[in-house]
Amino acid sequence: MTMLEKTTRINYLFDFYQALLTPKQQNYMSLYYLDDFSLGEIADEFQVSRQAVYDNIKRTETMLEDYEEKLKLFHKYQKRKQITKQMKRCLDDGKLDKVMLEYYLGLLDELD
Repeated sequence: MTMLEKTTRINYLFDFYQALLTPKQQNYMSLYYLDDFSLGEIADEFQVSRQAVYDNIKRTETMLEDYEEKLKLFHKYQKRKQITKQMKRCLDDGKLDKVMLEYYLGLLDELD
């Protein structure tokens, strides 16, 4: 996984699970991933060591991955996007009949 892919994934996981994090974890992740602060800038902001910020971010990333492993909200989001994209393509091609619509609705129901 490239750094860009990792950053994108963590941003999505943060969007889905940030309410489960402490305010400090939310602040560090938001500054690091959304506002593109360096570890040093975050450390200065909170008057802690750069290593403390790094450790907190790494632990929080692991927590976000653990939440996703258990709850699968991001996975379901990706699947829903994929299914709706396929539905739109079928609709544009004139191939979305009742049978296809029921098929796609069944796939969406399976995600719940």
